[in-house]
Amino acid sequence: MEYVSAASVPQPRAEAAAPSARGGGRRSLAAALFAGAVGAAVVLMASGQTWAHGNAAVGGGALPLKASGGDITGVPSALAIVGLAALVAVFAVRGAGRILVAALLTLSGAGAAATAWLGVGDSTALDEKAAKASGDAAATVGSLTHTGWPYVAVAGGVLLLLAGLLALRFGKAWPAMGGRYERDGAPRPRKARTAPDPERPEELWKALDRGEDPTRES
Repeated sequence: MEYVSAASVPQPRAEAAAPSARGGGRRSLAAALFAGAVGAAVVLMASGQTWAHGNAAVGGGALPLKASGGDITGVPSALAIVGLAALVAVFAVRGAGRILVAALLTLSGAGAAATAWLGVGDSTALDEKAAKASGDAAATVGSLTHTGWPYVAVAGGVLLLLAGLLALRFGKAWPAMGGRYERDGAPRPRKARTAPDPERPEELWKALDRGEDPTRES
């Protein structure tokens, strides 16, 4: 009597694990692209908005002043551009290079969020404008108020940070630019080139143009 060991029985769970992993890779890829693109756009947009208002005492009156995110700090917008470039570069490299670029994306997001947060209570830019408007180098801005745009920039930086963390965690499973992939993620095999038909002269000429010997059997 023949016996079938348990080891010879196919394991459906192992076969189902690969499609599940591929699905997770696609979801993480889409999430990283969305978070990175939106995060960079949000930081750049918020940096161009007014972050602070104030007044400068000029000639016995009050001169209204305002400062944009770029006036207060240009670091968040610069890091957003770096992060966006890193997001694109993630798909141009593989292996250790992809890990390094993903780390750069993560640091760009963290830096953009941190510097935008530090700009929430910064009055340096308005103090400089008040000193210039009043002609007094020691003058400072009065009635200082801040808008909500610095917090919007912080949120954009957090989205960039999230994109970087997704790239670090799942980036190894993402395809690279120029790679030939089927839907299941496996490399697409090249088709074998068939020998030219000797009864068709046009195929012989094409083979000669490619530098092949049409008389040699494959």
